[in-house]
Amino acid sequence: MGKHFRNSLKYLYFDWMDNIAHFFDEIRKENLPKIRTLIATEPNLIHARDSRGSTPLILASYYEFSEITDFLLESGAVVDEKDGTGNTALMGVCFKGFIPLAKKLIENGANVNERNTMGASPLIYAVTFNRPEIAQMLLTKGANIAVKDARGNTALDHAKLQGSPALIDLFEGKG
Repeated sequence: MGKHFRNSLKYLYFDWMDNIAHFFDEIRKENLPKIRTLIATEPNLIHARDSRGSTPLILASYYEFSEITDFLLESGAVVDEKDGTGNTALMGVCFKGFIPLAKKLIENGANVNERNTMGASPLIYAVTFNRPEIAQMLLTKGANIAVKDARGNTALDHAKLQGSPALIDLFEGKG
């Protein structure tokens, strides 16, 4: 391989990396028109990752940018792609308590029983962060209450650790 060819590849790589950084900056700014333009120009940006391994969908949903989340889903974002620690967009919105986005992601096929590198599921996140309405929705959609995280705790165990009567009542008798 010639030196000129290697240098050309290097510049293409750095241009691509600059595009990715710019794209994620536009997501953080909630600049949907610019995001639309960037995706139209570089469709593969939909599958890009930032420095923490987050996808555009994970980032947009984490910031509760509903319109951008809609656009990314319509543009082919993979709903269950994981970040660097194995979290999905659904896990993030369960943690944050964003009920409409949780519904939207589930409607778009998010796996309610997906697990991250620590074994946590969306249900465990909803319970750990005291999100009873999201926990109920996940159960309605088939979330498995028997799933244990890396410490061996189920969602009910987390509800008890949190001292949440509403969540404990939700799980009692379902195990």
